[in-house]
Amino acid sequence: MLDLTQNYFDLFGLPVGFDVDPDGLTERYRELQRIVHPDRYASGTEQERRLSMQGATLINEALETLRDPLLRAHYLLRLSGREPDPARGQAMAPEFLIEQMELREELAELRDRPDPLAAAGAFIGRVRQRVDELVGRLGQRFASGDLSAAAELVRELQFLRKLQIEAENLEAELEDELL
Repeated sequence: MLDLTQNYFDLFGLPVGFDVDPDGLTERYRELQRIVHPDRYASGTEQERRLSMQGATLINEALETLRDPLLRAHYLLRLSGREPDPARGQAMAPEFLIEQMELREELAELRDRPDPLAAAGAFIGRVRQRVDELVGRLGQRFASGDLSAAAELVRELQFLRKLQIEAENLEAELEDELL
């Protein structure tokens, strides 16, 4: 059975760090699921079945966290005792806040464009590009050990991810209206 006290990186046999091989992650996930799959313990004791379920749940949570750059960054910061505290409301760079205001205004105006669906798709593409850029910078900050800068980028990435989701929801609404 698994050691349920391991951190997600140790559980997956990975070095603790931001860069993760997605193929290796998926392969290791499958190996771990074979070890703890509840079907293997169907005829086991109540404790074995419970541990199997806990292990499967832990593996799923670990995969979700390690696969997603934002969740992985939060997790790395938490492991180092540096996770951003949303209750503290740390100041953000004015340039970033202005960029966010402009992007939010643009998102609010997408419905009024001559072809709102195309405009939404283009907007989402630009936001994704910005997210990818931040993820790249985040990897550099973790690699250099600059956790304060990494925490700042995590907060920026959260804003952009939220904006991306809102834009994707708008795009889905616009598509539904066309049907």
